[in-house]
Amino acid sequence: MELDGKVAVVTGGTRGVGAGIAHAFVRAGAEVVVCARRPPEVPLPGTEFLPLDVRDSDAVGCLFAGLPRLDVLVNNAGGAPHRLLTEAGADRHARVVELNLLAPLTVSLAAYDRLRRSRGSIVMIGSVSGGRPSPGTAAYGAAKAGLESLARSMAVEWAPEIRVNTLVVGMVRTELSHLHYGDQDGITAIARTVPLGRLAEPSDVGRAAVFLASGAAAYISGASLAVHGGGERPAFLDAATAAHTPATDEES
Repeated sequence: MELDGKVAVVTGGTRGVGAGIAHAFVRAGAEVVVCARRPPEVPLPGTEFLPLDVRDSDAVGCLFAGLPRLDVLVNNAGGAPHRLLTEAGADRHARVVELNLLAPLTVSLAAYDRLRRSRGSIVMIGSVSGGRPSPGTAAYGAAKAGLESLARSMAVEWAPEIRVNTLVVGMVRTELSHLHYGDQDGITAIARTVPLGRLAEPSDVGRAAVFLASGAAAYISGASLAVHGGGERPAFLDAATAAHTPATDEES
C-alpha cells in the first residue's frame, strides 16, 4: 500500500481523524497537503498546510488551480455540534448539510481535472450516523447519508479515470472525545458497546484511507468500507438476555 511520489490533499487534516489520515499518508510515502481554516496547533511532520474554508467555492477553486499535481483527495472536513432539531432554526441545520455534503461536492469538482489526469482517487469520510438514527445530530446524519450516495454516483460518472469510495467511520478517540463521550469512565463504558472493545484511533481510519487510495484497491470503486469495530451490539439482545436470566438456587 505504498504511495511513493503521490500527492494527497486532506481537508480538515490538522487534528483528530484528519491528522491521523495525514500521518498515515506521510508514512506511506505521499506528499501531503492538509487544509483547514486554521493551522494545526502542532505542525504535522511531512505535511504542507494551506488555509482553506471548504465552503468557499472561490477559495477552493484557487487552491486546486495552484496545485501542479494531485493523486488523492480525502474529503474529511466536517462535523456538527450536538443540537436537537427543535433547538435551532432551519438555517443552522442547513449549514451542517453545507459543510458535510455540499462542501465535499465543491472540493471534488475543483479537484476533478487534476485527478482525471493522474487517474487518481477520492476518499470520502462518512459516518455510521448516515445509516442509523442520529438524534441530536440529525442534519449531520442526513448529510453523511447523502455523501455516501454522492460517492457512489461519482464512482460511476467519473470512471474509469477516478475511483471514489467512502469510509463509514464509527466512534473515534481523539483530543475532542470528551465533548462527545465524557470523561475516561464514559469513554470506557462506551467502548464496551463496540464488539472489538475499543473506540477507533485516528490511525485506524488513516490506514483504511491509505488502502483505498493505493494500488491494492485498484479495482475498488463505489464501495463503502465500514471502520467501526464491528458496529454496535443490538440493544434487544442485551434486553432479551436480562429478561431470560436463569434463576439461582437462592431465587427459586
